[in-house]
Amino acid sequence: MNAVVWHGRRDLRLEIVAEPDDPGPGEALVAVAHCGICGTDLHEYTDGPVMIRPGTHPLTGTSPPIVLGHEFSGTVFALGPGAQDSGAPEVGERVTVDPCWSCGSCFWCLRGDYHICRTGGSVGLASHGALAPIVRVPAVGLIRLPDSVDDRVGALVEPLAVGLHAVRRGGVQSGDRVLIRGFGPVGAAVLLAAVAVGVAEVFVIEPGSSRRELALAMGATDVFDPTETNASRDVYRRTDRVGPDIVFDCTGVPQLLPEAIDSARRGGRIVSLGVGHGQATVTPGRLALLEREVIGSLGYNRDHQRVIELLTSERLDPSLLITGRVPLLDAVSGGFDALLADDGEHLKMLIDVSGGP
Repeated sequence: MNAVVWHGRRDLRLEIVAEPDDPGPGEALVAVAHCGICGTDLHEYTDGPVMIRPGTHPLTGTSPPIVLGHEFSGTVFALGPGAQDSGAPEVGERVTVDPCWSCGSCFWCLRGDYHICRTGGSVGLASHGALAPIVRVPAVGLIRLPDSVDDRVGALVEPLAVGLHAVRRGGVQSGDRVLIRGFGPVGAAVLLAAVAVGVAEVFVIEPGSSRRELALAMGATDVFDPTETNASRDVYRRTDRVGPDIVFDCTGVPQLLPEAIDSARRGGRIVSLGVGHGQATVTPGRLALLEREVIGSLGYNRDHQRVIELLTSERLDPSLLITGRVPLLDAVSGGFDALLADDGEHLKMLIDVSGGP
């Protein structure tokens, strides 16, 4: 079968690989419909290995070269022994997938924090991913898609879960005022989740003009270009010279973290989502003296089903997220390379793996 395979930095190939073996205990095979290209995938392409282990992954036994892709929808193709729990999706049912592999026995798994398992990883990074017609996944991660959620939107559930998890981590409540710094796919997911929660105002700082326009179309109260104005000051003035309750740093640029901290009101919270490289210099007094909290947010923790509930209740509309779609055979040039050459027009590029509608 054709697959998009990561061999190393700047070495991404469309090649023929073997289909996965029959699923083992607690595993499933999914026939993939659509798969999104994540910023993590792009970073592996340009700078990897970042989250891909150079050697064998201790939990999955997989080592590079590795098929990418962890944001996807599809149909259950096969179930391994013990995978059919009561109420779980069956063969032939449409699903999205929580792609986390976890050991189930470490300190964090036993607390329910499977997403930060000591030896955990993700489909598409720790095992072969969904930029291929068939993918092996943890059966516990299978999540049924209702008829009202089509396959394309189903592939967005994973990135939307990232945004919703961050909103939950930040303790966002109805009536809060929120600032999002950086409006890529993650920032867009945070905005949609914040609007669904019922925030009073949500401001976006983003240098790209087309992305600022998309932010407004998705429900932002106002947008600011940091290259043209002192955006943090402008947001401060728009919030009655108090500052936003919660600031989401979605830039992934470590040097911008201090500014994100200073953007929050006294007693406010800063949620850091961007997985950047390098160091940030933070003045402790800007936290302690103003009782600000800095919170990390990684992925999701049982947030996929919550996203589906928001989709079916029409409290969340992700239609504007999809800004490109190409077939699997064109995934490298028309997908990855096109995104790298992009000037900010795209938010989410979907790869049509099945060739379906």
